[in-house]
Amino acid sequence: MKYQTGKPGRIVIIRFEDRDDVLAGLVKTARDENIRAAVFHLVGGMREGSIVVGPEKDEFPPTPVWKKLGETHEVVGFGTIFWQDDEPKVHFHGAFGKKDMVKVGCLRAASETFLILEAVMTEIEGVTAKRMLDPVSGMVLLEL
Repeated sequence: MKYQTGKPGRIVIIRFEDRDDVLAGLVKTARDENIRAAVFHLVGGMREGSIVVGPEKDEFPPTPVWKKLGETHEVVGFGTIFWQDDEPKVHFHGAFGKKDMVKVGCLRAASETFLILEAVMTEIEGVTAKRMLDPVSGMVLLEL
C-alpha cells in the first residue's frame, strides 16, 4: 500500500444537460481549470452509457466484460481524476438503475446525460498522484 496526503481545494459544481457527454465534460472541466487531482460525485440521469462490470476471468491482463445501459437510467456514483501525461483521466464507478433493474460498473464510454446530471468535483491539492500504463495489467492505473 502507498498513500499521499493532500487538502481540499476548489469545489466545482457542474450541471450536465440533456445529451451532454459526461466523461468528456469532466475531462474538459479538469483541463480548463487545470485540476490535476480530484474526486467527484455524480447524481442524475443518463440516457446512454457503456460500463465495465468486471473481468471475464481473474487473470492478467484482464479482459473486460462490457454492458450497455441501452436506455435511460438513474445514476449515482463516485470517481477520481488524475492526469496521465498531458490528459486528465477519469475513473468512475456508479450504480445505474431502471425500474427493478440495477447495474453497477465502471463507466468508460458513451456517457450521455438524460435531462440533467449533477457533478460535484473537489480538487485535491498537495499530491503528485498520476495515472500510468501498468505493463502487467495493460491498464492505466494510479501511481503514487
